[in-house]
Amino acid sequence: MQKKIETVQTLLEALPFIKEFQGETIVIKYGGSAQETPQLKEKFAEDILLMYLVGIKPVIVHGGGRQINEMLDALKIDSKFIDGQRVTSKEVMRIVEMVLSGEINKEITSLLNSHGAKAIGISGKDAHFISAKSKDFAKWGLTGNITDVKAEVIENLIAEKFIPVIAPIAAGSEMGHPGFNINADLCASYVAKAIGANKIIFLTDTAGVLNNNKELFSTLTKAEVEALKADGTIHGGMVPKVDACLEAIEGGVQKAHIIDGRIEHSMLLELFTSAGIGTQIVL
Repeated sequence: MQKKIETVQTLLEALPFIKEFQGETIVIKYGGSAQETPQLKEKFAEDILLMYLVGIKPVIVHGGGRQINEMLDALKIDSKFIDGQRVTSKEVMRIVEMVLSGEINKEITSLLNSHGAKAIGISGKDAHFISAKSKDFAKWGLTGNITDVKAEVIENLIAEKFIPVIAPIAAGSEMGHPGFNINADLCASYVAKAIGANKIIFLTDTAGVLNNNKELFSTLTKAEVEALKADGTIHGGMVPKVDACLEAIEGGVQKAHIIDGRIEHSMLLELFTSAGIGTQIVL
């Protein structure tokens, strides 16, 4: 009986948060171990389904860096990174699109649908709802900066009770362009601000943003993030993540969260408990 009472108490603790977020759109950047480990994949699907059933409108943007690297290695195609972002040659772009749109996107969509959700997989090329141009073709190749997001495409899918699952591939701004590889973190942020999301959550393979003693920052402001980037505390792959957080909150998203996707049900712990987990970034 005591265990049953504790279960009810857990549900009651979540109740005010369910009321707060009911009807709100939440963008989730899905990547890292949560996207690769079979058990964590199942927990992710359960979390998304629960969010969906209590009236939250989840929108998923996924990455796929490890799988892209594995395919490039198998085909003996060189690839390099600058500040945590991939330089994309035309040859690399073919593999990026094949893996992201053709393999990973459909796997996530199928997983969610098998759990009873109503998911649909798309890329930015579909209806050209994400447009981009090259960051600097000589330096970055087909790695792009987003120039436009047609929010109505995602809003229409949500209105039809779909959970959009988005591969971060953008259409070229010019006719006949093969498209662009977009950093998934930044893609998630641009989508979040375009559709007026309440919150954006980044699933990572760290507890959040850490100081030099590996201690967690529970909350960071924009000014604190910039200072930590300047002194090198925030570096490497964490740079595009915090930049994406700032992009989102400066664009009207209320809060951005970087949480540990290696923890089972990490999204529910963030959304439906008073303590939360990870690092939240606010203006």
